[in-house]
Amino acid sequence: MTLRLHLVVPGRLDQATGGYRYCLRIVEGLRTRGDDVTVHELPGVFPDCDTVARAAAARTLGMLADDDVVVIDGLALPAFYDALPTAPARVVALVHHPLGRETGLPPAVARTWLAAEAAALRRVAGVIVTSPATAHDLRGLGVDAAAIATVVPGTARPRRQRFAQGGRRMLCVATLTPRKGHADLLAALARLKAMPWRLDCIGSTTRNPAQARYVRRLIRDYALGRRVRLAGECSEDAIARAYARADLFVLASRHEGYGMAFAEALAHGLPVVGLRVGAVGRTVPRRAGILVRPGDRRALRCALRALLSRPATRRRLGDGARWAGQRLPTWEDSAHGFAAAVMRLVPR
Repeated sequence: MTLRLHLVVPGRLDQATGGYRYCLRIVEGLRTRGDDVTVHELPGVFPDCDTVARAAAARTLGMLADDDVVVIDGLALPAFYDALPTAPARVVALVHHPLGRETGLPPAVARTWLAAEAAALRRVAGVIVTSPATAHDLRGLGVDAAAIATVVPGTARPRRQRFAQGGRRMLCVATLTPRKGHADLLAALARLKAMPWRLDCIGSTTRNPAQARYVRRLIRDYALGRRVRLAGECSEDAIARAYARADLFVLASRHEGYGMAFAEALAHGLPVVGLRVGAVGRTVPRRAGILVRPGDRRALRCALRALLSRPATRRRLGDGARWAGQRLPTWEDSAHGFAAAVMRLVPR
């Protein structure tokens, strides 16, 4: 059975973050299946929406018929809060992680965002989430478990053979935002300057300019300028080459709805160092990496030292990463799962 739906995202769909990449890959997979997908790219500021965003949301709903199915990305959902009670279409929300869980929000703001999001999610026909961890979060916010469907991201199989670099080259793939933990990673690495290593950081430096300036200042203050490279946003092909060159994947993210970069590292057979937070513990099995408690920079430093200095440990965890990567779903799997989820949540 083919599917006809509208997908609403904030801004351009081709942006280089995990959430947008998920949406883009799902759209591509659904269209390959023969489904009819219309993408609406809303202007304005999100998720703390301005009048432009709210007006665009109202116009989008006004274009839809009563029997249309619309999937609204969670980052765009706040623009629809006021319109949801009278929305003519059958609405499904796509939640990567609750907005109120973003690192750095003042506690009062976080509580307000979580309460507003929970109220909105109880008014839609259903919610698609990208991990069991996010499903658990939403149940904790009072969303009915029967109204939640989990469709984890797919993972592209590597097109390049990875080649060893002697254990010295580390890779981090994450936008420079407080949640991604670059500060914790740099603080840990600053204590390991006696060891030979390099770190390539791929991810936008323009989405959060203040955080990017802070990270650059840390690199300067720790005297890591010759060790750490901020590459900014890169093409899919350039990211694939970076995974192929790397010996170790490192990301000290404070929260992940799923952790697509972690999954890609596993698919490339890279041992992982990260934090045991959110969905990361489910995405990265113990045999594939070392995950430490959030906020424990000493433990993070010890994990990095262990993998940088012990080739046998890198090989063992690399073997575990390859084993885990081979069991990850493909994007074709995820597209089929997404279609099935929409059909269950809004049956015709």
